[in-house]
Amino acid sequence: MNSQINLALIGASGVVGEKIMTLLENRATKINNFYPLGDSSVGKELVFNDSAYVIQDLKDFDHSKINIAIFSAGSKVAKEHARNFVDNGIYVIDLSSEFRYEDDVPLIIPEINGEEINKLRGPSLIANPNCSTSQLLMALNPIHKELKVDILNVSTYQAVSGTGKQAVQELKNQIKDSSINQDVYPKKIAFNVIPQCDIFLENNFTKEEMKLVWETQKILDKNIEVQATCVRVPVINGHSEAVFLRTIKETTREKVIELLNNSSGIKVIDNPESLKYPTPLENANDTEDVFVGRIRSQIINSENWTSMWIVADNVYGKGAALNTVQILEGLVENNKLC
Repeated sequence: MNSQINLALIGASGVVGEKIMTLLENRATKINNFYPLGDSSVGKELVFNDSAYVIQDLKDFDHSKINIAIFSAGSKVAKEHARNFVDNGIYVIDLSSEFRYEDDVPLIIPEINGEEINKLRGPSLIANPNCSTSQLLMALNPIHKELKVDILNVSTYQAVSGTGKQAVQELKNQIKDSSINQDVYPKKIAFNVIPQCDIFLENNFTKEEMKLVWETQKILDKNIEVQATCVRVPVINGHSEAVFLRTIKETTREKVIELLNNSSGIKVIDNPESLKYPTPLENANDTEDVFVGRIRSQIINSENWTSMWIVADNVYGKGAALNTVQILEGLVENNKLC
């Protein structure tokens, strides 16, 4: 059976939407028909695969033209339109948090639970995980499969590109002129660190922090205890994470490195003597791998603890665009778009 990709991309002019198009071009994905859709961006021109397109109005689009839609336009747009697309016989991949925690919506990282794609019995809604979750679980998965992680503490250091184009421009403007006040963030981001990503919830954790809890437990293992602190930092692109995890089985630094080195999509950069470890500036700009360094294992009070540092491109890479395109490729491989 031959799959044909007739794709609508909602939010094509956004930070992630642009990277999705770039990835599709770089991976030479054969797109039969392409339709960029939007709301506020209707009428804007863009180029994809050397052809010019005009963004069409999402509300008036003829669903019969496509068999798959990627929503990269936030929760509000997804809530209003995504299920309507599914009801019209279209597979939908949504990058927002709107549907991630619903029992009937698979939350997929193809390297970890890609078999969920094959289980789909018709046009469905598929959720793409939070950018911080994707890179975290890519590194955690091989360790958990072998050594069984039961406690996870993570602090994230998240780039402004995760908030969108306005946030990137706000950082650049404040760097040029420190008198410019904040608009996107609750405090100035230039030359600062803001220990708040998303809104605060009743338990005093932010929604971003709870996303890491909910998504780790839904994708990897409901029994893993997770605590998170999510921080916004004045970095243009590339999320970083300091991870501390406890395993049931005893391990060593060498064993952890071996597990990571044998895992697809992971690249270990770890040599303290030569000051080699991943950073967003060096490793997280239009890169697909999840980079891991600063790996340390030790036994504390008879407990097995491992620490590591994780860096990935949160827009082009595993955090958003790449995972979405891999889900699309999984639909093709499993003959879902025939």
